[in-house]
Amino acid sequence: MNILSRLAAIFFIFVCTTLAWFFLGLTVDHRTNTTDGTLRGKVATIWGSAQEQHPPQALWFTQESQVVTTIENNINVQKTRLVEIEHPLPLEGSRIQVDLNLAHRQKGLRWYSTYTVAFDGTYRFRNDTAEAKNIVFQLPFPSSQAMYRDLVMTLDGKAMDIENQDGKARAKATVAAGATVSLRAAYQSQGLDQWRYHFGQTEVSQAKDFELDMKTNFKDIDFAENTLSPVAKRETADGWELTWKYDTLVSGYQLAMVMPEKLQPGPLVGAISYFAPVSLFFFFFILLVITTLRNVELHPMNYFFLAAAFFAFHLLLAYLCDLISIHLAFWISAAVSVFLVVSYLRAVVGIRFAALEAGGAQLIYLVLFSYAFFFKGVTGLAVTIGSILTLFVVMQLTAKINWQERFGSSRRESSGPPSLIS
Repeated sequence: MNILSRLAAIFFIFVCTTLAWFFLGLTVDHRTNTTDGTLRGKVATIWGSAQEQHPPQALWFTQESQVVTTIENNINVQKTRLVEIEHPLPLEGSRIQVDLNLAHRQKGLRWYSTYTVAFDGTYRFRNDTAEAKNIVFQLPFPSSQAMYRDLVMTLDGKAMDIENQDGKARAKATVAAGATVSLRAAYQSQGLDQWRYHFGQTEVSQAKDFELDMKTNFKDIDFAENTLSPVAKRETADGWELTWKYDTLVSGYQLAMVMPEKLQPGPLVGAISYFAPVSLFFFFFILLVITTLRNVELHPMNYFFLAAAFFAFHLLLAYLCDLISIHLAFWISAAVSVFLVVSYLRAVVGIRFAALEAGGAQLIYLVLFSYAFFFKGVTGLAVTIGSILTLFVVMQLTAKINWQERFGSSRRESSGPPSLIS
């Protein structure tokens, strides 16, 4: 087989393996994306959904008569009805403590950022009327998909009876004219992905004498878009202490902490699979150069089995990563693939070529290039540096090769007279 026919056969093997990797990547993406909605819903039903806390309200009510027009038998009929009107007491100040404790949970090919939250808020309300009022204090629950333990509401240190009505914890008390009372509301709960705090009940809200202190048990803090950053922060042994403090504030922004994500097995394996042809291209290129320098003959069928050993790495990784740690799955898959290549080439060429040249090239272009995907933001740089170093080494090794003689000898050999068999 002349060199051009051999290169064409190797290229055909490369293209077929690339298509196999493409379909493997699509399969991993399908397994990841189609199950994410279902699994996320299951996690939310068991653990809770994202939480969004609003401040409590202190309300007193009056009844007013309103004329309502209805249609009866195609005739407009006006009726007078009593309508209950809410009158909120002004919120004079807020002192809030929030403890967030992150605990990732894996379902299928994804990790979900679940957390527990301990909320403890003290709010000052002022009765700005000239007479005592029967006040209803109500705390909106931050999520309907959650459970709330150790729920407490006190007024000036005295416990109140709590009722659950329309997704709110409600308690009643009488507040004297002009008096300022202190309402404490506390609970423990759990949620998913992020925790938010609104300053009020409307899109643009006002806060007076506001302070929220947050503690986290994770270092990788992140704030959602269009939210306020803390005015002070202090790193602790296992996380951060963050403070938002304002004398007066009018804003449409909120406070929000986004829970850090763990390395996602599904998207990671998909990305490594789509990148695999680059690894195989470098590996085949290095093998062609080394075999040319050492006059080692490898048949295209040898390249076929080497490509299959490369593909075995990604196939095994795709179905191990949702059963064990992604790091452990990676190194098991890499060890299996390297063993297949080295043991095969040991029988074809010899142990030195198999272990040093081929094994070393596979370690660099399959294992290390793929492991670069574990580090966000440096994958492209790592591959670029590896490519430049490869180019430098190959250029130095092949600088004195007479390529015309190499290719010419192959053509002469292929066009020479057939040997006679006696």
